[in-house]
Order: sequence, then C-alpha cells, then structure tokens
Amino acid sequence: MKKIFLSILVLSANLCAQSFSVKGRVIDFETAERLSYTNIRVDGTNLGTSSNINGEFELKLEKGNYKLIASFIGYFSDTLSVNVNSDLSGLLFRLNSTEINLPEIVVKPGENPALDIIRKAVEKRKLREQNLFSYEFEAFSKGTIRTTEDISSSGRGSINLGIDESDTSKLKVTGILESHSKGFFKKPSSYKEIIIARKQSANFPPSVNTLTGGRLIQNFYNNEINFLGRDLPGPISDNSLEYYYFYIEKTSAINNQKVFQIHLEPDNPSDPGFVGSIFITDSTYDLIKVDLILNRAANVGGIFDTVNVIQHFDYYDGLVMPVDYRLFVTANFLGLARLGFELNTILFNYKVNNQIDDTFFDKAIITVLPDADRKDSSYWFTTQTIPNTEEEEEAYRRIDSLESSPKNFLDDFSILNTKIKLSKTASVSAPLSMYHFNRVEGHAVDFEFYFEEALERRLNSNLNLSYGFADKKFKQDFSASYLLGDYRTIKLSITAFNKTKILFEESDNYGELFGTLSTLLYKDDFRDYYYTNGFSIMAEGEIFPVIKGRFQFKNKTDKSASNNSDFSFFYKDKSYKINPPVYESRINSVKLGLDIDFRDYIEDGFFRRRTSLGKSYTLLSADITISEKRTLKSDLDFIKYEFSSRTFLRSFKSTSATIKLYTTFSNGPIAYQDLYAVPGNISSFSSSLTFRTLNLNQILGDKVVTLNAEYNFRDELFRLLNIPVIKKMELLLTVFFNAAYGDISSKSEKILVNPIQTFKHPFYEIGFGIGQGLLPLSVVFAWKLNYRDGNNFRISLSSILFNL
Repeated sequence: MKKIFLSILVLSANLCAQSFSVKGRVIDFETAERLSYTNIRVDGTNLGTSSNINGEFELKLEKGNYKLIASFIGYFSDTLSVNVNSDLSGLLFRLNSTEINLPEIVVKPGENPALDIIRKAVEKRKLREQNLFSYEFEAFSKGTIRTTEDISSSGRGSINLGIDESDTSKLKVTGILESHSKGFFKKPSSYKEIIIARKQSANFPPSVNTLTGGRLIQNFYNNEINFLGRDLPGPISDNSLEYYYFYIEKTSAINNQKVFQIHLEPDNPSDPGFVGSIFITDSTYDLIKVDLILNRAANVGGIFDTVNVIQHFDYYDGLVMPVDYRLFVTANFLGLARLGFELNTILFNYKVNNQIDDTFFDKAIITVLPDADRKDSSYWFTTQTIPNTEEEEEAYRRIDSLESSPKNFLDDFSILNTKIKLSKTASVSAPLSMYHFNRVEGHAVDFEFYFEEALERRLNSNLNLSYGFADKKFKQDFSASYLLGDYRTIKLSITAFNKTKILFEESDNYGELFGTLSTLLYKDDFRDYYYTNGFSIMAEGEIFPVIKGRFQFKNKTDKSASNNSDFSFFYKDKSYKINPPVYESRINSVKLGLDIDFRDYIEDGFFRRRTSLGKSYTLLSADITISEKRTLKSDLDFIKYEFSSRTFLRSFKSTSATIKLYTTFSNGPIAYQDLYAVPGNISSFSSSLTFRTLNLNQILGDKVVTLNAEYNFRDELFRLLNIPVIKKMELLLTVFFNAAYGDISSKSEKILVNPIQTFKHPFYEIGFGIGQGLLPLSVVFAWKLNYRDGNNFRISLSSILFNL
C-alpha cells in the first residue's frame, strides 16, 4: 500500500516537471465541421485524450518526438508527427470519411443479422472478463452544472440554488467541477480512487467535489448498468438478446475495419432500459462505442428530460478499455426548476493486469490527497485535461466575479431559509425559524446564533434564546463541538440548556413548523412538554474504521409544565388536552455507546462520508446508561440498555427492503419522561418506519422491542402486472409490517405519575402505501392484526415535508 501511495506522490511530482502543452483541433476533411469527442492517442504509449464538443484537444507531453493519432468512427485515422520542445498550438487533424466498399447486408427471411453480431459480442465480453484481472488508470473529469439562475455558495459545504419562473429554456453554465485522479481495480470487486488534484468554480466548496473518473461513470462492458437506483441490462449483457430488440442501422468503418452501427431498444417499450446506437467491430466483435439515452420507463416521474450517455473504447495491452465517458442530463421539476448536468471524463495511462497488493484496498473507496486543493496553475498546466470551451471560460470569470464581490445578508435571503448568513461561518435565525407556538409556551420567539465550520471546519457552536409569552419563561440552549483528526473523526462536545423539551422527542418524527401550524390552524397540539435544565459533555469517535465509540456524562433536572394558552386561529370552542406531569427529578448519568458500520466511505479532504453505493448494508448501535445515587448523586439508581439495527437490502431490479429493530430494558426505575415511546403518528399523517395505526406516545415502557419492516416495490410490481393504464400512472408501491412489545417493570411502575398503555403480548400491523413518481407524497393504508378496538384501520398521508 505504501508503495502505491509513494508512486502517486511521484506521479504528482513528475507532473510538475518540465512538460509542454500540445493543442489542436479535429475537423472533417471535406466539410471542415468539427469532430466532437475524437479519440487522440500518443503512438507507442498509454497516453491519450479526447477532443471536446468543439473538436478541440490538448495533450501534456514532455520534450521529445511523438506520433499523434486521431481516430473517429466513420473516418480514416490521421497521424501527425510532432517535435515537442516548447508549447505547440494550431495542430490540425483533418479526417477523411471512409469510402471503402462495404458489402450489402443480406437479410434472409426470418433472420435478424444483428442478433448473431450481438451474440458474438456477448461472448467476446465474457472472454474479456476472463482475461482482465486488475488495472490502473489516470482520469481527468469535468462536471458542468447548468441552471437558469446563478448558484451561490453558503461557505459551509453547501450551495444555494434559486427557483426562477422566467424562461427556463435557457440554461447557462453556473458551476464547474474538475479533478485529476488515479483509479485501481482488482478482481473480484476491489476498487479505489485517489484524487490527486481538484478545482472548482468559486461558488462550490471543495468538499462537494469528489468527482472521479471511475465512481460516476458506467462501463458498458458490465453485465448490468445502474442508473437512478435501477440495474438495467447492458447492451451486451447475458440477457440482452431477450430484453432488447436490435437491428443494423448501417455499416461504417474506422480505417479499413468494418463497424456495425446497431440500434437497440427494449422489446417492451414499457420496460426500463436504453435506446440508441452501439458500435461493434466486424470479425473481432468488440464494442467500441455507445450512444444511448434512458427511455421514459427508466425515468420514473419524468423528472429528467434527457439522460444521454456516450462512451468510447480502445485497446490497451490487447484488451478493450473505456477511454472516455460523456453524460448529458437535463431535468425539470414540476416546471419550477430546470437544470442540466454534463460530465466529461477521459481515462488514460492504463496499466492492465499489473500487480496490486490486496492490502492497498480498504474502506476508503475515494481518498482526496491532503494537498489536492493546493495545486496551482502550474500543476494544471502540466496535467492532462479537457480544454475549456469559451462558454466555460466565461463562466469561470463570471462566477469568480460574483463570489468575490461584497455581499450583505440580503443577497442570499429567502423566505424559505431557516438561517441568515452573516459571514462564511456566522449566521442567525431567519424569520421562518423565529417563531413557534404550543399550549405551554403560547406564542414564542426564538433567536439563534450559529458559528459553524470555523477553524478549518472543526468548530461548531450555536446558542438558542427563546421566550414564551404564555409561560413567561426565558430559555437558553447552548452547544459547542470540536472535531479532531485528519478526517475529523473524533468529536468533543458540550451542551448547556434550560429549555422546554418535547416529551418523548426521540420517537417524534414531525418538524417544529408542522407542529406549530397544526396547533394554530386545527387547535391540535399533538405533543406534550416539560422543562429541563442541565449540561452534558461527550467524546465520540472512530476506534476502528468500522467501529465508533462514545462516552457521555449528563446532568439534567426535569420539571413539569402545564397549559398556559388556549389560543388558536380557529375552533375557539375546542380546548387543548391537559399537558401531563413528569417525574420531577435530578438525573446524573454516564452513557457508553458503540456503533458498527461496515459501509465504505469517501475521504473528501475534510470528512469521512459513509456510502453504500446502492448496496445492501446493516448498521448496529448499542448503548448503556448508568444512573447511580451514591457515586453520581442521582435521584434514581438504574442501568438502561439499548440496542438498535437498521438493514437495507437490495432486491430484484430496483426494489429494496428496510428493516429497523430497536430494543431497550433496564434493571431499575426509569422516570416517566425517560420511558421509551413506540413511534406512532397523529391521526391523518404518518412517517416511514413507524406504527401507522398507533397514536403518538400511545405505548410506553422500559421493556420494549419494536420491529419495522418495509418493502419498496417502486413501480416494479405494477410493471409486472402489465396493465397499460396503471403503467402510465407511474405509481409507486410500498408494503410494510410492524410488530411491537412494550411493558413496564415493577420498579418503574412504582414511580409512574401518569397511567400508561402497554403491549404485554406482541402487537402487529400491516399495510401499504401508494405514491406517484414525481410527487413527494403517498397515501398509506394500515390495519391492526390484533389488539383490535374501534380504530383498527387508518388512512393517512406520508411525506418528507412533514419533517420540516
């Protein structure tokens, strides 16, 4: 592993050595039209590049004599000899169209000649897989974002995108991401990429730029191609002949080698897949180019107007490898926001079937080198890149000018924002988050100060000040944390609070804004509250790459709260429910915890971000909380144990299952407010992975086991039914099963201040939800299987908007 990292450092150093820029264009000999995405190779080496959309190319070469070869399907290759001892420009490849006499294709009755070509191409793919054991490559990737309005940076690892209702047909370049990386692969599935250098337009923070040549691109030599979370059969996959319809569009050539241009599309237009052309050589039956789009069936909801992929392949050490990847995406969300994304990647300097030590591959599938953001213009001058177009150059200048111009807080202000940015690290509450209402505090004003990602994105703190006009209490809530380690994997934090707390908040999946609106408009304050004050200190961090530990000491004193307001805009004759009392106590506790996460991660230069890449995974978590009268001076003696797991399982096609398990029990008395509430819902609204037929905080206990299992069919089941009307509606289906056991120990029961409901025998419910691909909303139907009473069936709405 050390040897490989050393070679990368040497590569980085060599790039800064004396090298020269060789620039030129590729055009059609007769028409002088530009030839976009032409393959340019340096003869006798593994170096190469591709021309951009304008037919322009640039190579970075050391001093010497070279032969440059430009090749394009449908043309004879052209060769230029160059003596490189200084920067060169103005090179011109003029490619002649192939005019060799290609024999006519005779189609016999009942026989499609394309099928035999595809069959042989599939066999050639299998042979390639048998002979390919490992490889390395370098890549340059450029991502271009297009929107109708300029994108602004928040300065804290995120960006702001405005919604414009003007002419959305005109998209302009509003963001650019570029990177130089090195990739490694070894059978059966080990993969790693290292970003050596990266740069981006000034409105994007570096941490969002993990664009690499291998992570985002699709290799059409793979059996399955994943797009939008769905595995699609590749054009030369094992089942391609059963899934796609093929026919020969025409025959072409590259030099004197015949090339078949073959059209493909799914046999059943309602099946998701690719439509377009693939190019396969005669006699060798190698796939050398694809030009495909996703069909409408693969684009659930129709959010994307276009998803177009172009990829070329060339020979390295006798094996066909991808040399570029072009992705063009345009999207339109409900006519409110229109955007485009272009990815242009070139892959070069392959080393095929070389020796790579197994120890090189670890949990980090992408690592950004520490100095990747410090590469200056001299580095990029010597690095193989794709030349910027005039539009991209103008975008860089415009964005740099916008980001460097003086700003005030109104420049980034939006009525939908929850924060107003004062500087790159400081912000305060925006109007949307400066007010809340409940029956305990009444009308309440909030003002919060944020100091975020300061000191190289290590320090975070916030102070929330709140005053309730009904309870006439002033509340404070302060927190601060500091991150240690190269990738900030250790966190030290402290909190101090004197505030109103939501009762059983951990089982409440609704946002504060939703709760305020429900209370003001419907006089339905579905939450309960109590007062708490105290402090906590915590240390948490990675012990091993898959294990995270934590230690916390917490002091808290809890007091009951009561109704102080009966206000509501409507339903004046209706009264709020009585806010229940809590077990008033002082608890000093120590918590020890452990998380296990086997997912890979991306080291983005600042943080380690876990990713499953769409694969199955399981997360495990365990905590022990100790409260003790003698040593900790707590009011209660108990040890509470908690365990939880969350499993995501990929299933057939785009379907998946999510299973959530939680259990807790204790050996001492637990205060009422610290009991566990089985996650329920309010009457007409529900959240995923909760109990749809149970009310919020309906079932409490200190001996609880819950199981939530959901299977997301997406639109696959309706496609299998093959009912045209339903297919066109693009309905999404989710089914679920929930089970719960909840009881209370005799010690906790003795200090109860309110009656509670338990499940001394397991409770079961089932149901399903129906949604539509474009809308973030679904209708949920749920049934109780036991404990049946007057509310055994419930219909509700589910949406992520309820979490606001």
